[in-house]
Amino acid sequence: MAAERALTMATCTAPVNIAVIKYWGKRDTDLILPINSSLSVTLHQDQLKTTTTAAASRDFTEDRLWLNGKEADVGHPRVQACLREVRRLARKRRGGGEDAAALSLSYKIHIASENNFPTAAGLASSAAGYACLVSALARLYGLEEELSEVARRGSGSACRSMFGGFVQWQRGERPDGTDSLALQVAPETHWPELRVLVLVVSGEKKPVGSTAGMQTSVETSPLLKHRAEVVVPERLAQMMQHIRDRDFEGFGQLAMRDSNQFHATCLDTFPPIFYLTDVSRHIIALAHRYNAHHGHTKVAYTFDAGPNAVIFALADTVAEFVEVVRRSFPPATNGDQFVRGLPLGSAVLPPELEAAVLTEPVPGAVQYILHTKPGPGPQLVDDPSQHLLGPDGLPRSRA
Repeated sequence: MAAERALTMATCTAPVNIAVIKYWGKRDTDLILPINSSLSVTLHQDQLKTTTTAAASRDFTEDRLWLNGKEADVGHPRVQACLREVRRLARKRRGGGEDAAALSLSYKIHIASENNFPTAAGLASSAAGYACLVSALARLYGLEEELSEVARRGSGSACRSMFGGFVQWQRGERPDGTDSLALQVAPETHWPELRVLVLVVSGEKKPVGSTAGMQTSVETSPLLKHRAEVVVPERLAQMMQHIRDRDFEGFGQLAMRDSNQFHATCLDTFPPIFYLTDVSRHIIALAHRYNAHHGHTKVAYTFDAGPNAVIFALADTVAEFVEVVRRSFPPATNGDQFVRGLPLGSAVLPPELEAAVLTEPVPGAVQYILHTKPGPGPQLVDDPSQHLLGPDGLPRSRA
């Protein structure tokens, strides 16, 4: 039976997630165990996703990996950790024996992965990437068990991308990490009016990567220790309640406060880490002026380890706030491509809003806006034409 299967292939897509209660700092850097629990919103894959194809064949002579069309280091410790864990689970599932119909665990693997958004620009590319890698490998080997623990070994936040909607990554207590897992708090259908705007300020790679940055913070920031032990447990419970109640005022205020505290811990790190730029700070001030004008929280920002803003709003606010952003940061060249993603109505700003909220414009500072919403977890791609690898196990040329 196995001899007939020259090439076995599986393709999956996986989403980006944006934390509203932030993860920053590991207590075990090898197992990727966090110093605090975190909570995120999974974004819709129609706008942001990683696609990964994993293929196995007895004809392959070595494991190989391609990222966005370029060959990459398959020996990267985190890639190897995911491969090793999935193969271990597959072996365990088979009871140590080799099922004649099952894919041989000794076959080498080829993996191709592509993002439809900038890699390593503070858009949680590693979370989507490792969630997708683990999902594709699991499908290849016929695994169906809880996989967030495996995805965590690739990138901590990847465990949260294994589910759709609103997701908690539990800190866990055990030294072996078996209880440091992701759990869905609510599905993506829970809050249908919630919308997300990603304001892309920069598509450049960040100056200090998350892995290095967070460990310096753990070693040097007393504020981070206080945050993990005292602040986050209380905020996590509050945030879960706001989500359950679909309370945007509470959700938005807490998301902004937690983002600000995360960046305060970066500033409290020694030497300090600066992920926010002048444009990021302009966006923060703009959101506060907008909310003050309306007298309540209509938009809420959060920033991960990078300058790009993620704005939460309800559907009836989006068009007006996008117009505020467009007027504040007029697009340099791409006026028609400035807003991408979900369709958007137009809005005319009332004069009193203009007077209260708009200041001197900064042309070209925001490259574009991506309009999206909460979405589902990893998906299997059934259409063979969507495989990133061809019948020879090498990347298909993308015309």
